[in-house]
Amino acid sequence: MKINNLLIGLGLALTLAGCSKDLKNSPIPPKTGDTTASPPAPVPYSITEGFEQGSKTAYAAADVTLSTGSWNFSDALIGNLAADLKDGSKSVRLRTGDIAMNFDIKGLTTLYIKHGKYGSDATSTWQLLMSTDGGANYTQVGTDITETNTTLVTDSFKVSVTGKVRFEIKKAGTTRINIDDITFKGTGDPGITVGIPDTGGSDTTGTSNSATPRDVTAGADAPPASGDNSNLLFGNPSNALSTLASKDNYLIDQKYYVESYNATKGEPNWVSWHLDATNTTNATGRLDNFAGWSGIPAGWYQVESNSYSGSGFDRGHNCPSADRTSSANANSSTFLMTNMIPQAPQNNQQTWANLENYLREQVAAGNEVYIIMGSYGTGGTGSNGAASTINNGHVNVPSNVWKVALIIPKGDGDVARVTASTRVIAVNTPNVNTINSDWTKYITTIKDIETATGYTLLSSLPTAVRTALEVKVDTGASGT
Repeated sequence: MKINNLLIGLGLALTLAGCSKDLKNSPIPPKTGDTTASPPAPVPYSITEGFEQGSKTAYAAADVTLSTGSWNFSDALIGNLAADLKDGSKSVRLRTGDIAMNFDIKGLTTLYIKHGKYGSDATSTWQLLMSTDGGANYTQVGTDITETNTTLVTDSFKVSVTGKVRFEIKKAGTTRINIDDITFKGTGDPGITVGIPDTGGSDTTGTSNSATPRDVTAGADAPPASGDNSNLLFGNPSNALSTLASKDNYLIDQKYYVESYNATKGEPNWVSWHLDATNTTNATGRLDNFAGWSGIPAGWYQVESNSYSGSGFDRGHNCPSADRTSSANANSSTFLMTNMIPQAPQNNQQTWANLENYLREQVAAGNEVYIIMGSYGTGGTGSNGAASTINNGHVNVPSNVWKVALIIPKGDGDVARVTASTRVIAVNTPNVNTINSDWTKYITTIKDIETATGYTLLSSLPTAVRTALEVKVDTGASGT
């Protein structure tokens, strides 16, 4: 396999070698402490857009939300016919038009593209173009590529560039080609969202009829029950127990995450899970199959899929849908109402979504993340104004929503690898609709969250390490 060499100097000059086939209402804890996080070492990432999550059945120009972000399709669609060359069930079918990224990626070193002729169409040509200014201007990368392949082949392009780039694939002539599996390989934070965001549908939508409660079906993709990658590896923050006497601190292992459930409040106290690249494969999209949990003990109030309807609050995920796309079983588990809190729409759809996306970016950059999310207090402000409870008093509206994320390079022996210099992000937001969309405005310390909740976080760590991490203040999306 030859590699296309793409070199961009200060004058944006391009040099390429040839390519070949083959290839709240209550106050927010302040930012306290004087220990800041150490910059994470750059690590490789590999992100593939396989076009499996998109839906576009006509050639008319439109934007399509895919697993990597928004793409513009012009005289192109996502095909799944027998004549479409594809790796999986779908690929792009491009006629006289183009597909282009509506987002940038950074740290890119190599771009891979699979391509071939559609069906029995004649030979044609296409071009790869690149923009370094957010799509305002594009420059062709190399020469026209003649499409003669009757099976998918791979071209690779070596990229040497500082800053952000985006790409366009442009077709000439009326014959059709297929494009599939565009893979971005690079180093560091790619700066893009991986996975369909949790805000891909209105979480306030409901009907007069509730869905039938269901349980979790665990597949081989569920995290292990103990040891590395297990959902509760770093401790049980409230010492929750799976006994009926522990009604308001009830431990539930939902296989794809573990939680402490509060039956009186009708919501989790906290939810804990492990996140790595095996969880975000996009084997399934967002299912939106909200339902009550059938395992609720007899006599406890059952929160239903429509219990939030008309409340002005979203059914806010604790463990996000987009953190569990490895199977339908995994994604379905996140839509149980025992994983939800009444969350102000702007908090859920903007601030919280941005934080969730950022953590998935860290996974794409070669890390694994241990996450604990929770809420506390009473009284929030949704789209209909302030409220203390919803669903006739059966569901508490929390005043604050918090999250702690421990980020380490992917590897083994996770507890032993955590040190006082390990990066930890602690965020505490008010559950209000006037919230700033920038989650970094709400960075705090683990210690402050512990003070507010009474929990002991990261209790599995040695005392000296945990004490150091408790007072660290992360500096936000820069990671420095």
